Amino acid sequence: MRTPGDDEELAAGFLHGEGFINSRAELGEIRRVRDAKGIPEPNALDIVLNVPAERLRERLSRNFTINSSCGICGRTSIESLSRRISPIKDEFRVRAQKILAIAPKLRASQQVFAATGGLHAAARFDRAGELLATREDIGRHNAVDKIVGHALMNDQLPLTCCIVMVSGRLSFEIVQKAAAAGAPILAAVSAPSSLAVELAEEMGLTLIGFLREGGFNIYTHPDRVIA
Repeated sequence: MRTPGDDEELAAGFLHGEGFINSRAELGEIRRVRDAKGIPEPNALDIVLNVPAERLRERLSRNFTINSSCGICGRTSIESLSRRISPIKDEFRVRAQKILAIAPKLRASQQVFAATGGLHAAARFDRAGELLATREDIGRHNAVDKIVGHALMNDQLPLTCCIVMVSGRLSFEIVQKAAAAGAPILAAVSAPSSLAVELAEEMGLTLIGFLREGGFNIYTHPDRVIA
């Protein structure tokens, strides 16, 4: 269940976040499934991965489903994620004023939300607070997958020099996706769950909540933010 649009990015970001692929080279080809008349199917993609069979079999040992709910949608074990995703270690620093400036930029970029009031969004910004990309979807984690997929398909991973921001709350799976993409800072307009905070601490990711109305809270790794 998703908002149609940027479907190739959604698929690519999901595969990366769940550990099915680790790079653009492993993605191979994404193409629309067509019916007997050659008409593209609007809700199906055919994805060819450049991953050796044995390695792919190991990665596909579990089945995954994307939906728009707020539950945990992928791997639920912090221990298993720690084995798959290396903790983020970098010298990325950003001034608090730059972080404060990104919230209104995210809101201004939400064109479908402005028309409907019904979609979430995810965006990535550079160190100077400049907007690099925005994606909208009914599911917050789908929007993050689209942002990561966009970066993956344009050879811009890892997101080591980016701030990722989402509308709504910060859940476990959103932290998982941001950490897998290598983003040092993840922010949201609302609160994180306790499990999201725990995972962010383990992954070395700076977690920021309640980024709105001229303020924010820092939950993990505050050294990246310059007062």
